[in-house]
Amino acid sequence: MAKLSADEKKLEPGKVVQAWGYNKQVPGPTIRVDVGDKVAIVVHNELPEYTALHPHGFIVPNAMDGVPDITQPAIKPGESFTYTFTVREPMVGMYHSHFDAQVQVPNGLLGAFYAGHMPLPAGTPSPVVDAPMVLNDAGVIGFSLNGKSFPATEPFVAKVGDWIKVDYMNEGVQIHPMHLHGMPQLVIAKDGHPLATPQLEDTVTVAPGERVSVLIHATEAGTWAWHCHILNHAEREDGMFGMVTALVVK
Repeated sequence: MAKLSADEKKLEPGKVVQAWGYNKQVPGPTIRVDVGDKVAIVVHNELPEYTALHPHGFIVPNAMDGVPDITQPAIKPGESFTYTFTVREPMVGMYHSHFDAQVQVPNGLLGAFYAGHMPLPAGTPSPVVDAPMVLNDAGVIGFSLNGKSFPATEPFVAKVGDWIKVDYMNEGVQIHPMHLHGMPQLVIAKDGHPLATPQLEDTVTVAPGERVSVLIHATEAGTWAWHCHILNHAEREDGMFGMVTALVVK
């Protein structure tokens, strides 16, 4: 059982903003379950307005889809709602608010939600890093990766020869072409579904609501820039900001 408290939180990616988050985190806690698990997610609303939670990408009973005015009444401030369902298939998914979403989601009410283990291409060793990279571009958290704006973003670290797996999750309102310097990205899945033919890409385009899974073979030593290639999402007159991080290969 997961318990999520929708609440207000101060976030500091170079400046202090008043974000909204689950359990005082932006993104919210990463949820990991197995196929066949019976899931219960208790959402307690400590916000000043109604809210709801949608398990994005998952097949769930209609009453558990988390869409006010269609599948349930919104959760009032001070009240709780429990979402229950059985996980039916492996998934790289997300969870986020579906009430006043253009405000609540870009303000921080979002998180990564994994079910089971997605198969890797044949012959690929287990990655040393297996993590989400949540993309945002609006609200109080603005241009950010995993809820932080450069230089507060956390770099990914590997050794020469390692493989890493990253799941891009676009919770923003714009498309983001994600570019890693120095090494190509092997796109292995879209929206949690493995591709029959993985393909190498220099810049991986991720649409709003989409999840794109990539493998990177860390063959080149150094600190490599990793950023959205819409340039005003990553650079300005005083240097890099926003949707920028790094891959450090030792």
